[in-house]
Amino acid sequence: MKTRLRAAVKAASLHLLLSLLVAVLAATLVFGLWFPAPLHQIAGGSGLFLILMAVDVVCGPVLTLILFDPHKARHKWLLDVALIAVVQLGALAYGLSQMAMARPVFIALEGDRFRVVQAMDVDQAQLGKALPEFQQLGYAGPRVIAVRLSRPGDADYLASVQLSVQGLHPAFRPQRWQPYASAMPPAVQRLQPVALLRQKNPDQQAVLDGALRTLALSEDELGYLPLVREEITGWVALVRRSDGVPVSYLPLDGW
Repeated sequence: MKTRLRAAVKAASLHLLLSLLVAVLAATLVFGLWFPAPLHQIAGGSGLFLILMAVDVVCGPVLTLILFDPHKARHKWLLDVALIAVVQLGALAYGLSQMAMARPVFIALEGDRFRVVQAMDVDQAQLGKALPEFQQLGYAGPRVIAVRLSRPGDADYLASVQLSVQGLHPAFRPQRWQPYASAMPPAVQRLQPVALLRQKNPDQQAVLDGALRTLALSEDELGYLPLVREEITGWVALVRRSDGVPVSYLPLDGW
């Protein structure tokens, strides 16, 4: 019994090391491309990934610890290894597919705010209504785009308002996506001063000061707009006034 346990612990330890290596590779994909910082906080990528890794890293080595027996016939152990691999790879594939669905695909300028658009927010059947450059949801990180909003005099204004009330925001509708360059001048005009952001967040001065040092920009060179994702509203996008480009996202109250 002790011999089997020692051998099983050794095999499970090796399996754990391999699982951790796979976890590192998965983390590179998830946080390097799909959920670049700090969007993994806004879009919930960190929590999803921890659940995925907890299941995947633990289940394989535990199954190895339970099933490994050095006295077992080789063909039986190979069958066990195959079954363990199927379970573990199946869990990994399912978890990564869920993270792919939750990945941010756009940071969309929607009037007086930026909105995080995740792949699951978009009706894939409607992508054909988007401009050609937006008909494929990328996997290389979110792009900054603009959103065409309905005006009170438009024929679809009331219908658009009703859809927004139901949770289908304009930023989620492919037919309303536009290149961000077309919205840069009005975006710059809507920017709020960084001094106002300081007033709204008196206890978070270090966060703002750290961002300014990292960007090597002064407060006068920047403005901000709120950054939202559904019920999450406690973020802002710092935007360079010279070209209207968002350069940082911070966990500050912009409202």
